[in-house]
Amino acid sequence: MSIKDITIVITSFKSENKIRSCLNSIDSNCSVINVENSNNEEYKTKIESDFKNVKCILSGGNNGYGKGNNIALNKIKTKYALILNPDAELLTNSINNFLKIAKLEPDFSMIVPSTLDNKKNLNKHELASENNLSNHLISIDTKTLKKVRGHALFLNLNKFRDIGFFDENIFFFLEETDLAMRLLKNKKKIYYYEPIIIYHEGGKSHQNKINHEMEISRNWHWMWSTFYYNK
Repeated sequence: MSIKDITIVITSFKSENKIRSCLNSIDSNCSVINVENSNNEEYKTKIESDFKNVKCILSGGNNGYGKGNNIALNKIKTKYALILNPDAELLTNSINNFLKIAKLEPDFSMIVPSTLDNKKNLNKHELASENNLSNHLISIDTKTLKKVRGHALFLNLNKFRDIGFFDENIFFFLEETDLAMRLLKNKKKIYYYEPIIIYHEGGKSHQNKINHEMEISRNWHWMWSTFYYNK
């Protein structure tokens, strides 16, 4: 089991500047599929030129987060996928620890890492060693679904063959909660693992000039997704 068994999936929308920090945090030997929710050929050319391990797919328009991820997930040939937001960054040993847990608990469907929203706190966190990985695994159930956050999810792709990936009726918000709920209903195992820390700035994946547009969009989709998910 190695880094070659993982494909990283990043769905972006006007994330030209922010996504570069994310891509720089990824080992250049790891395959990445970036689904850009636009038809921006210039963006695709620059990303693929600057990052040789990245294949950029232009979806043609803003199809939403779940559908963007699905485009990539349905093309992957590796055993595992790691979904990342454009404003998330990996730590040095993030990938290795995901792989170690996959070896310890091969029957998992999803592994959820913990989140750090302030880079200044990085040095305060002591990352797990190989010897105590299993001591920190927490099983996710319907009462702890809030721990599942869509900016970083490690997927065992074989476990999704019978249930599919994200519900494309959900444009944005709660798509990860819906997916986790379907996994649990099908008796599949989800684990939260605190010592794997992913930095996530949050709400900063797009260009600043569209902040107002994005805020209006978020408010609308939060209400619609909440209604759809609960219904």
